[in-house]
Amino acid sequence: MAGITTHVLDVRTGRPIGGMQVELFDLATTPPTRLHATRTNSDGRTDVPMLAAQAARTGRFELRFYVNAHFKAPDALAEEVPVQFSVFDAGQHYHIPLLCSPWFFSTYRGS
Repeated sequence: MAGITTHVLDVRTGRPIGGMQVELFDLATTPPTRLHATRTNSDGRTDVPMLAAQAARTGRFELRFYVNAHFKAPDALAEEVPVQFSVFDAGQHYHIPLLCSPWFFSTYRGS
């Protein structure tokens, strides 16, 4: 499987975050081109890949997570979390999850 997928978890509760807006941008253009926009489902995942396998390609991308629109915390660390990454092999699957709270965020390359 190739392409780009994501999911979002609340580290305070250990539960998925449903309804969070997530966007994928191509960083090869100026300004960056938005490729896909969606919201996470009740499992914290998107219903379709952010970039489908048939559209997979190498390049630099950014996933943008609108965390404070979900948390609505007046003292939140960030309104949105941009995660920039590179796809080096278009034949591989790139799963980029976000673990977050109003004051914390972390990511990794998952499977």
